Amino acid sequence: MRHATLCPTLAATLLAGTAWASAPAAAPAAAAAPAPAGRHYTLDAAKSSLEFTFLQAGAPNTGRFPRFAVALDFPGADPAGGRLEVTVEVAALDTGDKDRDDTLKSDDLFAVKKFPQAHFSATQIVRTAAGYEAAGSLTIRGVTRAASVPFTFREATEGGATVGYMAGKTVVRRLDYGVGQGDWKATDQAGNEVTVSFKLRLTRAAR
Repeated sequence: MRHATLCPTLAATLLAGTAWASAPAAAPAAAAAPAPAGRHYTLDAAKSSLEFTFLQAGAPNTGRFPRFAVALDFPGADPAGGRLEVTVEVAALDTGDKDRDDTLKSDDLFAVKKFPQAHFSATQIVRTAAGYEAAGSLTIRGVTRAASVPFTFREATEGGATVGYMAGKTVVRRLDYGVGQGDWKATDQAGNEVTVSFKLRLTRAAR
């Protein structure tokens, strides 16, 4: 009786073991697709420009900053993770008129001997209807304020390499940064609003 009872039980156990052994292994979970890699760009200075326009005695004048550096981290999918760093050698400004340049570099305006550089740092880039906007801080003459810069950006392949083209403009109020001491605080001879425009060619670079 005990033997008769064990046989069906043993048979069922063996059958169950055979079924378990022959069952296909569960497929491994699919690996998550990697996020699109961001791109790091630096300035192609020979093919880039940074200019400023201001009113002097009611007439528009244009100058340029011939020396500046740009570093852009532009994520492929989410621009909010991007970064933009711009350093401008203010002491190298050029308006095409030496007397005017010397005045702009003087202690009452840019005070380039003490503050030779201006710096814009953005830790967030957002999409807009017109393109993008970099939000961060701008430092001029030792004064730092929140600032945002709208721009367009496109990538292209040239000679087998990825390059970026970035362009835009923004308005800076010089008196917000102390650029205008003494008689230069008045805006009848030099306007308060300065339009800064840029056209940049950027080259892909390793981090």
